[in-house]
Amino acid sequence: MAARILIIDDDVELCGLLRELLGAEGYDVEAYHRGGGAAARATGGGFALVVLDVMLPEVNGFDILREIRRTSDIPVILLTARGDDVDRIVGLEIGADDYVPKPFNPRELLARIHAVLRRLQRRQGEADSRVLQVGDVALDPGARTVVRGGRPVSLTTVEFDVLRALLASAGQVVSREELSEKVLERKFDPFDRSIDMHISKLRRKLDDPDGPAARIKTVRGVGYIFAQTSS
Repeated sequence: MAARILIIDDDVELCGLLRELLGAEGYDVEAYHRGGGAAARATGGGFALVVLDVMLPEVNGFDILREIRRTSDIPVILLTARGDDVDRIVGLEIGADDYVPKPFNPRELLARIHAVLRRLQRRQGEADSRVLQVGDVALDPGARTVVRGGRPVSLTTVEFDVLRALLASAGQVVSREELSEKVLERKFDPFDRSIDMHISKLRRKLDDPDGPAARIKTVRGVGYIFAQTSS
């Protein structure tokens, strides 16, 4: 069965172009042209992925994404204004899986969609169920759960994959290039701050401000290291 994709964008012409392009790749595409009711459609339509424009009538894309994330972890790719770093940062903070700045080459969006769906398929068919534990942080790939100090930690799908890569190499530096290629499945772009944003969110979720040193440390100019080795 073809993967179903929902495009939420009020640009009818663009939606038509994307429907044609994605349809040729074997996807079943539906377009929704307004903000009102978009979150309900996204979570109730059996879709594999949502492409969501930030600028929409009635309700903006950020509010729609917040509503989606209350009940669903469906992958969401945001369409943001080119050069607007604030939109990208906010989107990743809320729980977007990726973003593509407008105007964009439709082939770029197609590549991002392929990458996100490959990650989803890999997670669903996860064979390695070995629990990764470093100090008081335990990650179970099979159950897709993370526990810190005996308490569950809620992570987005991308945050989970970033943390898994760091835990698997605990005590060793993992470069931004490696994280970008392994988690986001694209070549590293020094102007793309996605990995840094996901790391920042992970730190807030894993670290106690009044507790010990940060578990994830920055190695300036290189990447990150999961250095916490004791509870």
